[in-house]
Amino acid sequence: MTTRTTKPAAKKTTKPRVRKAPAHRAAAVTTTPVRTVKKVHVKRTYIFAVGRRKEAVARVRWHMNTDGPMMINERPFEQYFPTPELQKIVREALTITELDGKGSVTAHVAGGGIHGQAEAVRLGIARAIVSTDPDLRLTLKRAGFLRRDPRVKERKKYGLKRARRAPQWQKR
Repeated sequence: MTTRTTKPAAKKTTKPRVRKAPAHRAAAVTTTPVRTVKKVHVKRTYIFAVGRRKEAVARVRWHMNTDGPMMINERPFEQYFPTPELQKIVREALTITELDGKGSVTAHVAGGGIHGQAEAVRLGIARAIVSTDPDLRLTLKRAGFLRRDPRVKERKKYGLKRARRAPQWQKR
C-alpha cells in the first residue's frame, strides 16, 4: 500500500474581482481635428552616401549637375591618390555606369590605409549613383561595387605573437 508523503495543498482565498467602468462612459473627451501639413521636398544639389572598407570610412557627396574636379579631403583627386591603380579604383564606379565627367565628387575619408580608402570612396560613389538611378543597380552589383567587403584584420590573441602566429618552439 502506498502512502502519501506530501500534504494536500490548501485552497487559496481569492478576492472578488472588481470591474471598472468602461473609459468611454466615464468621461466625455473632446477631440480637436489635427491639421495635416504637406511635406515640401527640397531638391538637394548633391547626393550623400557612405562607403567603408577595412578601417577606412568615406563620406561621399556626388554633385550631379556640376562640373568640377573630384576632391578628396579638400585636395584634388590625383594628388590624394597618386598612383594610377588607386585612381582607377576610385573612378571604376563612374566609368562602368558611363557617368564619368557628368558630375563632381567630393569625399572626406578617414582611417585605414590608402588602398582601403580608395575602395571606400568607390563604394560611396556606387551607393550615391544607385540612390539617384536605381536602374544602374544591376550593373554596379554585377561588377561587385555595391558589396561591402567584410574582410578585416583579425585580432591578436594572447599567448600568440600575432593573430595566429605562435611563438617559436624548441624541442630540446
